Amino acid sequence: MLLLLFHAADNLYALDISHVIEVIPIVALRKIPHVPAYVAGVFNYRGTIVPVIDLCHVIQKTSCRSRFSTRIIMVNHTAKDGGNYRLGLMAERVTETLSRPDIDAKNAAVVDDTPYLGEMFMDDHGMIQRIHWEHLLTDVQYKSLIAGGKIQLNGTSNN
Repeated sequence: MLLLLFHAADNLYALDISHVIEVIPIVALRKIPHVPAYVAGVFNYRGTIVPVIDLCHVIQKTSCRSRFSTRIIMVNHTAKDGGNYRLGLMAERVTETLSRPDIDAKNAAVVDDTPYLGEMFMDDHGMIQRIHWEHLLTDVQYKSLIAGGKIQLNGTSNN
């Protein structure tokens, strides 16, 4: 399994890159009123309005710091209804990958209200926890986020 490493505060985390489209530099985000604080905003990604989730805020309750290595990780999410959606994941110190074929899922400490927190493992980098980004938002939450910003999926605005 190929993992993309990132930090939230001083802790190291990893994402499976099988659904990663690309990693892009930070761009200007439009804030959406009345959404959870972990939603950093939305932006135009190749003609599509895409919400961005701040992984530092989700994990540590503090926003990602503006660093040279802070990035938006673009992922492709297939919803249960068959819809295909793009989602941006903002993270700090997104600088390297790790090939790890032997992650042991038995080490996972899954808590019901944090299903995105996956297994922990040791590596030369130290202790790393896997993030299951696909559990950050439900399909309904994703669609509500887009609707809450009065944004249509074709990239036009109702404002």
